[in-house]
Amino acid sequence: MKDIKKAISSQKDEDIEVGEEPITKETENRQRRFSTSRGREGRGDRPDQQPDEFDQKIIDIARVTRVMAGGKRMRFRACVAIGDHKGRVAIGLAKGLDVTMAVNKAVNKAKKSLITVPIVNGTIPHEVRQKSDAALIILKPASQGKGIIAGSVVRIILELAGLHNVTSKMIGSHNKINNAKCTMKALQSLRKPVRQEKQAKTAGDVVTPKKTEQAATKA
Repeated sequence: MKDIKKAISSQKDEDIEVGEEPITKETENRQRRFSTSRGREGRGDRPDQQPDEFDQKIIDIARVTRVMAGGKRMRFRACVAIGDHKGRVAIGLAKGLDVTMAVNKAVNKAKKSLITVPIVNGTIPHEVRQKSDAALIILKPASQGKGIIAGSVVRIILELAGLHNVTSKMIGSHNKINNAKCTMKALQSLRKPVRQEKQAKTAGDVVTPKKTEQAATKA
């Protein structure tokens, strides 16, 4: 029995000697510094995130409620416009539990419905009138240096599309979402200009081969 007790006591002493150092304030501080330094190194090792090619602007944010069996469910609705200032533009409408979630969902929806706007010298190729629900949008091309003459929603979409000289008019609805949808339909209905061959200013200035042949026969 005495030998067994001695063996147990010696094993305990060995465990105490081999075991980890007792936890003190210094060791805790050391562990915290080590963990923070590792976290910083890990962040630095991550590849740099590429900047998004689309610029985004929020058109409207609203809090909406839905009556359910257990009560009212509150969510947020966001309408976002995106564009690359090079002819591509879109709008997205989505709902989420918070504003950030709604905006992210709206941006993802907008990226799936991009349209290409024909741009001629910083303006649209022709006049267009578009009606959607109660909204009526009129877009007219403008001369160089006139700028964008438009309201808030129409201006946002035209700037994101890359247009610089456009005159517009909003008639009817004052709803931002309806006006944004109507503006997108108007831009989508634009047609690319047909390249025409250069013609002479006056027909008399141009001497065609047929006219020369007829003149020679008469002589």
